[in-house]
Order: sequence, then structure tokens, then C-alpha cells
Amino acid sequence: MTALAVGSVVLVGAALWTSAYVKSPAQAAAEARPPAPDVLTAPVERRVLADTVVTRGTVSSSQTVDIAPAGTAAEDVARPVVTKIMVRSGQTFRGGRVLVEVSGRPVFALRGELPVYRDLKPGSRGDDVRQLQKALRELGHGTGADTTGTYGPGTKQAVAALYAAIGYEPVTAGGGKDGADPLKGARAEVKSAQRALDGLLGDKADADEIRYAREDLTEAKAALAEAEAVSGPMVPASEVVFLSGFPARVDSMTAKVGTAAGEKLATVSAGRLVVTGFLGAQEKDLVRPGQKVKVLSEVYGQELTGTVGTVADTPTVPEADGDDTAAAAAPAGQGYAVTVKPDSALPARLAGQDVRLTVEAGSSDGKVLVVPVSALSAGADARTTVTVLDASGERRRVEVRPGTSGDGYTAVTPVGGARLEAGDKVVVGVRPAAGDGTAK
Repeated sequence: MTALAVGSVVLVGAALWTSAYVKSPAQAAAEARPPAPDVLTAPVERRVLADTVVTRGTVSSSQTVDIAPAGTAAEDVARPVVTKIMVRSGQTFRGGRVLVEVSGRPVFALRGELPVYRDLKPGSRGDDVRQLQKALRELGHGTGADTTGTYGPGTKQAVAALYAAIGYEPVTAGGGKDGADPLKGARAEVKSAQRALDGLLGDKADADEIRYAREDLTEAKAALAEAEAVSGPMVPASEVVFLSGFPARVDSMTAKVGTAAGEKLATVSAGRLVVTGFLGAQEKDLVRPGQKVKVLSEVYGQELTGTVGTVADTPTVPEADGDDTAAAAAPAGQGYAVTVKPDSALPARLAGQDVRLTVEAGSSDGKVLVVPVSALSAGADARTTVTVLDASGERRRVEVRPGTSGDGYTAVTPVGGARLEAGDKVVVGVRPAAGDGTAK
């Protein structure tokens, strides 16, 4: 009896194991089938559709000038030496400011578009003299009745006033090559001619002698007037740099007190700040002058607006600072320079900053219905549709006419009275269930 009970227990246990671990073919196939995937949807939106191009840019001034005085106007100087540094790197300054001192003589900045190429001295004429006169007047030093573009007595007085304001004596023009003073000599000639004439008049000399003496005096006075016209305070080319606008900025200061004044003492920038970036070959075809641009400084968290100024026709590579790293790192086929004109003046603190540029390469006319490009389906009948997923889970196909595309979205218009509204959910794909490594 005991053996029979034990056998029964064994049979029952075997049956239970078999029912738990042995499956029918249909059940095994059902369990091997992957679970139903999740449907991915995106909302239909009504908005302005814009196609954008994003790149990086650098803010810089429209003018960059190296301060490199050609010698010095100081007398008895064996070689030009830096004796003072009046500004530091990164500092901004205005017109009339002394930047450095070379062998005791100042190097200062004035407003002007023309670069200095000669000494400006009494008697000079030209556009550069006109530029000097305008800069002097801007600083409050009037040029009197001088003709515009002519360095006359009024300009001499203005130059003397400028040098007095910055704390230096002006260099004077009119000295002879042998060290003699032509002005002093001309005055002596006038004085001598006047005495000769007075003597003849007192002695009741012959009329011809008096006439000759008068002619000598007239000639001496003319020579004096000529000497006076070309004598007086001057502006040596080595002491002035003309910049297009102020405030200007010191980009770098390489000069050091006590060292010889080399080819470049400092680099300064001036004028309106502009932004320059680079586009790839494909991006270049999308960007055109006049398109709107957003300029974002991540450093200051500031966004400004502007427009595309120019787009280069040929590729270039940004210059490397001292080596070829930047050139080597530039992707092949890229490097079309693009300039951005800000809608308003950029803050001076952005000079030299790296910024993000977002170019609006195209946009729809007003607000339109937009869906992700992945929501569109083209059938064999050449009709384009989207699939709307209702709240109940039912799917509804809507025929649409696609329009402008940009940034992964397409503008659509329902066809034949079909209903499609902002907020509807459209199918854009499926997400595979866990355990299914197949991408849908």
C-alpha cells in the first residue's frame, strides 16, 4: 500500500512539471512573437516655417591698424626707443589720446579715413590736410579762416593747441638743412632793407636809389611772408595715426618701455563692429545678402539681429594664429566667408568675441500648418498623405499638398475638404518594443 502511494505521488509530480515546462507549438510561437511596437506621433503646428543655417562667427572692427611709427621727430636721437606706454591691451580710447611715447615724442590717434603718408606742415595742401583740420575741429581746436585743405595760420594755431592739450611741445617746420632758421634770416633781411630805405630817405638820396631800396624792402617782406607760411607747428607722420571712428580699441600692445621701437608697437581697431563667419559649400547656396540673421553671444547671453552683407564666391580658410592648425582643421569644401551687418551698433564688449549666427535662409508667408517631414507618405498614386491618430486610437489618412520645407518640417494644406488642424497628432514612426532590436 505504501509503495502504491509513493508511485502515485511521483506520477502526479511528473504531470505537473510537464504542464509547466512543455509547451505546444502554437503557444511557443505566440510567446516568441515580439510585442506590438509603440506608435510615435508629433503635433500638427500652425506657425511661420523658417529654414535656418547655423554657423559660427567672430565680431571684429571694420578697421584694424598696426601702430608702427617710422622713426621719431625727436632731435638728437640715436635710435627710437619706447619711453612710455599710455594704454593697455583691451582698453578703449577716443580721439586725441596718446597711445605710446617714442623717444619722448607722442604717438596719438585722430579721426580720419586716409592713412598718414607724409608730415603735415604749414603750407601743405591736400585731402589729408582737410582730414587733419576736421579732426582738430572735432576736438575743439578751430582752424580759423584757413581754406579747407590748406595748412594755414589757423591750422597752425589748432595744432599748437592740440599738442598743449596732450602735454607736449609741437615740432616746428621751416628749419634749413644746414640748421639755420629761414624765418629768422627772412626777418633780418626785412629789418636790414627797412633800415637802408630809412637811411636814404633821411639823406635825401637820389630818387632811383630810393626806388631800388623800396623794391628791396618789398622783396624782403615777400620772402618773410613765404617763410612764415611754411614755418610753425607741424604734425610729423611718426606721431599720428588716423582711425575711422571712436571709441577705438587696443587689440594688442607689444611695445615695452626701454626697448627699441620695432616695426609694430601695438594693434588697434576702430569703426563699426561687424561679424564675419564661414559657410560650408552646401550652406553657401542657401545664404544670400539681405537675409535676416540672429547673432548670439553665449558669453554675455545677449542676442542681436542683423542681415547678411556679403557671401564670398570662392572658399577661403580662416587664418591661424601663428601656425597652420586652423587651416588644417578646416573641413574640405568649406570656408565661404559671410559678413553680417548688425541692425544696430554692437556693444564694444563683443569685439573679438566668438558668436553663433543663425541665418533665416527662407520662410513661409505668414503662419501655415506644418508637420515633420517624416509624417509625409507618398503613395503609388502620387498622392501625399499624413496619418492622423485620434484620441481613441483610430487612424485616419488625410491627403495634403506639401509646400515649403525647412529645419525638418514641411508646410501642408489639406486637399479636397479633408480636415487637418493644429494640435492633431500625426504618425511619424514606430518605436520597437523592448527586446526587438529592429529599427522601424
